[in-house]
Order: sequence, then C-alpha cells, then structure tokens
Amino acid sequence: MTDIPDHPRDPIALNVAIALAFFALCLVRLTVPASPYFDEVHYLPAARAVLDLQMATNVEHPPLAKQIMALGLVLFGDEALGWRILSAVFGTLALFAFMRAMWFASQTRMVSLLTGFFAATNFLLFVHSRIAMLDVFMVAFVMVAFWMFAGAVRENETGRWRLVVCGMALGCAMASKWNAIPLAVLPGLAFFAARLASGRRRFLTSRRGWPVAGISLWEAGIWLGVLPLAVYGATYWPFLFWDVHSGNPTGLIDLHQSMLELQKQVLEPHPYESVWWQWVANARVVWYLYEPIDGAQRGVMLIGNPVTMWFGVLALGWCVWAGWQHGRRDAIALVLMYVASLALWLVAPKASQFYFHYFLPGMFVSAALALAVEWLWQRGERLVPWALILGAAGFFVYWFPILTAAELSNEQAFLWWAWTEGWR
Repeated sequence: MTDIPDHPRDPIALNVAIALAFFALCLVRLTVPASPYFDEVHYLPAARAVLDLQMATNVEHPPLAKQIMALGLVLFGDEALGWRILSAVFGTLALFAFMRAMWFASQTRMVSLLTGFFAATNFLLFVHSRIAMLDVFMVAFVMVAFWMFAGAVRENETGRWRLVVCGMALGCAMASKWNAIPLAVLPGLAFFAARLASGRRRFLTSRRGWPVAGISLWEAGIWLGVLPLAVYGATYWPFLFWDVHSGNPTGLIDLHQSMLELQKQVLEPHPYESVWWQWVANARVVWYLYEPIDGAQRGVMLIGNPVTMWFGVLALGWCVWAGWQHGRRDAIALVLMYVASLALWLVAPKASQFYFHYFLPGMFVSAALALAVEWLWQRGERLVPWALILGAAGFFVYWFPILTAAELSNEQAFLWWAWTEGWR
C-alpha cells in the first residue's frame, strides 16, 4: 500500500521522432520512377476523374483514397511528387497512430517504440508509403481508429470525442478499401461484448463499467455503428456527377452490387498471384517494378522483412498464450485483429489475390513481435531481443535499394534479393 504507483512516462516525443525519421526515409527517391508504375496506372486516372467529374473509373473500389490522391494532384501537381507525397504522409500517420494505439493498449513505452520500429522496417508499410495505391490510406484510417478506441478505453474522461473520431476513421477506412470491413466491426463488437458480460439490468442505457465509463451502449452504437456508415456513404458524393461505365446505377445499393461483381470477376492469370498461407510464410513476393527506367536498371520489390514476418508469426502464438494464461488484453486484441484481417481472404470471392493483401495482417504481426520482445526483455533476456532488433534493422538496410528504386548494377542484380523461386 505504501509503494509508489507505477506511472510510465508517455513516449509521445519519441513516437513523433520515429514517425518523422520514417517520413524522411520515404522521401528518398520518392519521385523515381518519374512515370506511373504497377497499380498507379489504374489509380491515377481514377484520381484525375475526381477532378473532372465526368466519367468514373476504377469503380470496383470505394472512392475516398482516390479523392485523397486527387488532393495531392491539386496541391503538388500532376507529376511524381503529387502522385505519391500524400501516400508518404498517410503512411507516416499510420505509423504514428499505431505507436499511440499500442501505448494506450499496453501502457508500456518499450512496446510503443518497438511497434514503431518493427512496423517501419517491415517493408510493407514503407513500400506502400511511396506509391500511389489505395492500401496505405485504408491502413492509416484503421490505425487512427484503433488509436482512438484504445485511448477511450484507457482515458475514459476523453471517451466521447475519441469514439466520435474512431467512428469517423472507421468510415474513412472502409471508404478507402473494403479490406477494412472485418476490422471496422471490431470496436463496436468489443463494446457490446463488454457490456453484455457486465450483466447490468439497464443493458442499453447504463453508463457504468468497461470499456468506456460514461458512455452507454446505445450511444456507442451511434459512434461506432451509425457514424461509420454515414461517413462511408458521404464519400460517394462524386457519383452524383459521374457517368458510370457499369450499367448506370440508380443508388448506393445498385452501385455496390456492381462493385461486388467487378471484385468477383475472373481476370487473366498473373505471375505474382498468391494465397494466404504463402503470405504467412513470406514465400511469394510482388515485383512492383523491375526494368530499365529513368536512365538505369531499377526495381521495387514487395516482400515482408524476413525477421519481422517469420518471428512475428511465432510472437502471435505467444500472444495467444499470454492472453489465455495472463489475461493480456493487448495480446488478445492483436490476435483478433490479425485473424479478422487475414480471414477475409479465406472467404473473399476475389479470384486474384496478392501479397499486398497481407498489409494489414503484417502490421499486427509487427506489433505482436514488439509485445514478445518486450516480454523477453522484462524476463532478463538480452540476446534474443537484440538479435531480432538488429536483424530487422539489418535486413531493412540491405533491402533498402530494392525498396526505393535505386540504380542497380545490371539486369541480374535482382538475384541479390531474390533468394528463392517464390521471391523471383
């Protein structure tokens, strides 16, 4: 009773420093190549369509991420910097929000900082922060949502405004890419399950108890259920002006039926197609670029950091054990988010799937590794934590040229990184 309470110091200054360092690295050769590459050839015309409001393109995906890209074209011009700079900004936001979410979830400085380190160097976040694709915007909004929800749980006095921001971010995540849908329902389900377990008589109206005291279940339903759907629907405003290739939909329901059909269409086989177990094993890459361009042989390889992705899967197993044996809610939450984000691709009616669909699960793998390393450190272990930290950093440095379209020595230089057949 006389012990001094443990109040760990908020690492926000270091969170900011890590995020800024990540942003600076994203700027290295950000405008190389100077022409669109990989899926930029689909999404940049869709962003331009937002500006002219005549004919919709890339209708199979929701519109918000393309509207954000269009903002980049307005602010920085329709050239390489304008195409990619907001991806770097939102990638940095995703990293910062994830660190803050893990701080509130664990109340451990080391976990927050290690989450930032492992996420920044896991290759998935870095590569997508340097290309005009939809995924990084979706991931950024998901991370903001979980930051706000974890903050509301930890600091109940700020609960209302945090849940409002959480709901808005969930709507924006779904409006960027549908991959976010399985995760968007988790905060509301968690709130419902917590209040159901409390066994209170005034189930809908009681403001007492976990997860956020002062917020009733019906109010949480507004912020975490109704508000995300309203925000999601509002992002479809360009369809009031666009002509649409696919059958002239008369409303959001018809439009979404058309979008779903486009998602399910069977395309020509692609050499980089893969399935979920190959993502978990880090066994199949996607070469976003490998050709002579801008005066040199260059490449951009999408793969997970081998240290983070392989040992992170083991760390997820530890999270299951820690949640079961010690009631670690942070570990349980990471496992649930990983399973929800990966399970989508076990049932999704999308014929062609690629490693970049592992982006969200890969973020949770990075945080799981942070939790496991911190646990080992607290047990007095030093060799394994340092080996994992230095190993992840070493692989990031070694892979940096092929993550950033650096000038390569010759056409066969890819063999320095393509160690297996699945990496070629």
